[in-house]
Order: sequence, then C-alpha cells, then structure tokens
Amino acid sequence: MSPYLLAVAIVLGAAVVFFTLPWTLPHSWYRALFYPGGRPNALSRRLNSGQARLSALGVLPTLMVALETRGRRSGRVCLVQLVVAQVGTERYLVSMLGENADWVRNVRASAGAAVLRHRRTERVRLEEVPASRRPPILKAYLQRAPGGRPHFDVNPDAPLAEFEKVAARYPVFRVVAE
Repeated sequence: MSPYLLAVAIVLGAAVVFFTLPWTLPHSWYRALFYPGGRPNALSRRLNSGQARLSALGVLPTLMVALETRGRRSGRVCLVQLVVAQVGTERYLVSMLGENADWVRNVRASAGAAVLRHRRTERVRLEEVPASRRPPILKAYLQRAPGGRPHFDVNPDAPLAEFEKVAARYPVFRVVAE
C-alpha cells in the first residue's frame, strides 16, 4: 500500500470517529475532550486541518466546504472546514465556537473577503447576519451539522424561540458570490 493511500485511510478513519463522537458522547464530555476552554486542542486542530483539506479536494460530502481566509495578523492563508447551512436559496456559514473562532475574526478583518473550496474554488464575500435573523439559520445548521450540536445548548428540533435566546452568541455569515 502506498504511503499516500495509507495517509488518506488514516485521515478518513479519524474523520469517521471524529464525526460519530458527537452522537455517542455526552455534549459536555465532547466539548471537554476536543474543545477545552472553547478552543480546539492539538488533536482537534490536526483532525480539522485534515478534514479541511479533504473538503477542499471534494472528498467529503457537498455540505462541507473549506473556507480560506487570510490571517488577520500573519497574513498567511488559513483553511478551516465548515458546514454550509441552506435556508431557501441562500447559503450561510455558522461559527459553532462563537465569536472567538479565528475564522470569524479573520473574515471580519478582511471585510468579508474569502474563498470557498469544494472541488472548485469560489471567491465569495461573507456578510454578517444580524442576531435577530439568525434563529432559523441556526436551526437549519444544527439539523445539517451533527458535529456542531455539542457546542449549542439547544436541541436541533427545538422551536425558534429557543434559538432566539442563543442567537447572539453564534456569528452567522451569508455567502455572496463575487
């Protein structure tokens, strides 16, 4: 077996484990294990990086994309995997880690300029959605993104009134093609 195929098999196996843990572990354990203090630990960073690369290549399902932004301090290209929430004909990106996610800060610093990758490259502008319009988007996101569920204190099937209570904590960006 070639080293490339072995590496792909390992990353895919880790991705399967990483994506099924939210369903099997209690939410508080999952957050403590992979995101202590609300930030990804070394294992999560490596898994997320591998998954972002696989998303960019188009190996993972189409609901997962790789978001490419410029680092606000370093200027380096940063790649992160995200799930696209679809509401009607609009596409949205949600920060499951809240305001302090690096990609959110990078997008705000670059005035919304970003690139989405999934088999192809798409230059986009990300427009932040006001908190009052976020509840239906957050609900759609949680129904599509099982990996994001442990980070929300709301059940995906909860009424929109429950999402209104937490909407201000989770930034949402509308994807606008350029």
